[in-house]
Amino acid sequence: MEDFARAVEDGLKLSKRLVLPGGVPPPRPPAGMERTVSAASASGPDPRLLPTAPMAYALVTDPAAVDTPDVPSYQPYVYGDLDPPALIPLQMKEVDLAVDCALDAAHVTLRARWWLHCITRSRDSDVRLVVPLGEQGSILGAEVTVGRRSYNTQVIEVEDHTLEKHAKIESGGLLQPHLFFLTIPQVEGGADICATFQWSQKLLYDSGRFSVDIPFRFPYFVNPLPKVFMKKEKIQLTVHSGFSKEILLQGTSHPLKEKSRQGDKLFFHHEAIVENWSIKDFNFSYNVYSGDLSGGVLVQPATLCDYDDRDMFCIFLLPGSGNRKVFGKAVVFIVDTSGSMQGKPLENVKHAVSTALSELVEGDYFNIITFNDELHSFSSCLEQVNDKAIASATEWMNANFVAEGGTDIMHPLSEAMALLSSVHDTLPQIYLITDGSVDDEHNICRTTKTDLSNRGSRSPRISTFGLGSYCNHYFLRMLASIGKGHYDAALGTASIENQILKWFRRASSTIVANISIDALTHLDEFEVDSEYIPDLSANSPLCVSGKYKGKFPDTIKAKGYLADMKEISVELKVQQLKEIPLDKVLVIQQIDFMTSKAWMSADKQVERKVIKLSTQNGVPSEYTDMIFLQTNLDKVEGTQKVKQKLKGHKGRDEQQIYGLKLGFGNKDATRENLITGFGDMNPAEKSVMLQKGSGCCSRVADCLCCMCCIKACNRMNDQCAVLMAQICAALACLGCYECCAEVCCGGSES
Repeated sequence: MEDFARAVEDGLKLSKRLVLPGGVPPPRPPAGMERTVSAASASGPDPRLLPTAPMAYALVTDPAAVDTPDVPSYQPYVYGDLDPPALIPLQMKEVDLAVDCALDAAHVTLRARWWLHCITRSRDSDVRLVVPLGEQGSILGAEVTVGRRSYNTQVIEVEDHTLEKHAKIESGGLLQPHLFFLTIPQVEGGADICATFQWSQKLLYDSGRFSVDIPFRFPYFVNPLPKVFMKKEKIQLTVHSGFSKEILLQGTSHPLKEKSRQGDKLFFHHEAIVENWSIKDFNFSYNVYSGDLSGGVLVQPATLCDYDDRDMFCIFLLPGSGNRKVFGKAVVFIVDTSGSMQGKPLENVKHAVSTALSELVEGDYFNIITFNDELHSFSSCLEQVNDKAIASATEWMNANFVAEGGTDIMHPLSEAMALLSSVHDTLPQIYLITDGSVDDEHNICRTTKTDLSNRGSRSPRISTFGLGSYCNHYFLRMLASIGKGHYDAALGTASIENQILKWFRRASSTIVANISIDALTHLDEFEVDSEYIPDLSANSPLCVSGKYKGKFPDTIKAKGYLADMKEISVELKVQQLKEIPLDKVLVIQQIDFMTSKAWMSADKQVERKVIKLSTQNGVPSEYTDMIFLQTNLDKVEGTQKVKQKLKGHKGRDEQQIYGLKLGFGNKDATRENLITGFGDMNPAEKSVMLQKGSGCCSRVADCLCCMCCIKACNRMNDQCAVLMAQICAALACLGCYECCAEVCCGGSES
């Protein structure tokens, strides 16, 4: 993202050419902040120039087009083009944020209006819209209107699943794992850009408290002058707890007012004329009152357009605020140390594992296994947790966390299962961390499933963590589901350590194990989306969804075992709530689980179910594509064009959005030990270019001709031409010197 920040920095320098109405410059930050920004810029692009709220930027290639649209001013002419383009942040006129929280997810809708204040009306510019998504955020759709043109995203079925995932695309996609963008072409200077974005993100949970954190920090330079535009800020919040429990407000970042309360449904509202746009993220937290384990069952009848004619259910369990005893642990960390893990990924993993070890308590047991082509263990047996053992393990990791060799997952997994086979008084747990994809993934899942089934209720829990974009995240999700564990991933280097610690704390704080539901005795058919019902953690609620046929009784029971091996039974009330659209709340979770099943079984019928879920709800999947459609509102046939495109017909006004698919792993990249792709880095592309380049040098001369040279020279600016002339002159002088040495001095030696 350094290139992005540098482009914004260039854009802010260009914006100094603007003279806004009234003859005053754009609003500036306080003097202290300005000094900080300039100091940061001296050593490189300021990281604060990266978007921390939905933003719009003008892509400027010709600096001469930069001027105020309404009051053109005299501007000195600028020669040359900008490559890459500069990004000038656009001023925002209004913003409307709506957040709908239900169960453990938040549905976010943001509407904003920007104006192209930096391009003269006689010119146009492409505009890039960038939206930072929140915790585990997934884009659901976007609509943009510019003048008489309308743009919107659609999810369609595709027959060719072999599209290049890392293809460079300018129309839309992901700049980083949680940074979505769209590009609107040829927007006239002074025009308004009205956009609506929808995305979902997970609610954070900690000690009985739910919270949502929406990126909503706008930089000072998007504030238009108060005398020109009146800035209106609007925030709406709806909270559905899903249970007949009291909701207690814990805190909010913005001045929200409670408008109404209907049972377990709350409405909050904020609307005001503001001097400056929000400079802090929107945060809201609340408690669902529960002194002990509690939960409920939500059911929703099937509709005519559902992919499945069975009804939907969701079982939701809250760990409560009581201090339930956590199971004792015997843990084995399995860490991938293949060559592709070199650098920051392996360093961040090492720091995370060290912190995780320090959080184990006396009475727990642990071991560490590293794997590549070979297997290395910290100890030949499980070690009891104490200060000396943890210190030795840290020293061992410093010496043995070396990235080299290939990837072999089955061998260390079998070794960890053998180490945990003698554990009786603790809950055995395996934590697998890898960035690669291997050939025997299906066999690993089948073998592990059989092995765990033979071991019974005390079988090890397997939690998996995927790094980057080359591992098969659906394999890791399936393996964690089979092992009644937890899956998580980090697609950006900076988030590795933090995400691993969250994942470990969630997986290692089990308070109820071997959970079962007695619904089978009442229903004709009962199917859970995941392979097995996972254990309940003290650090996260448990959400189990699926399909059923029959009629639920008024209450059902969830049973499980506590850390002292006593059985616990929780009565769950069955509710049919129309206010909570379960299909919308659970669709991403369902698509992920069903895609894992489709990968595991290679069942085309399951693929079809994923496709129907994806297209009906506008959520991209591995078997569908999100496209960006343009409709001209002046043309009556615009609606007909959209209908044709939804059937999969490609047209000139339709563009592919890339980067939304994880894929099913890159085995070639794993075998070649390519450093995994994080964020906007695409080492795979560079490696392929280098490999192809080794055989192309001999063909370069065939591609060069006089016309090619003329075209290349025409694209040079003056400074580049002078530099090239100086280099050629220097080479000519060296050639003359070598010739003189050969002709004049060569004979004297003989």
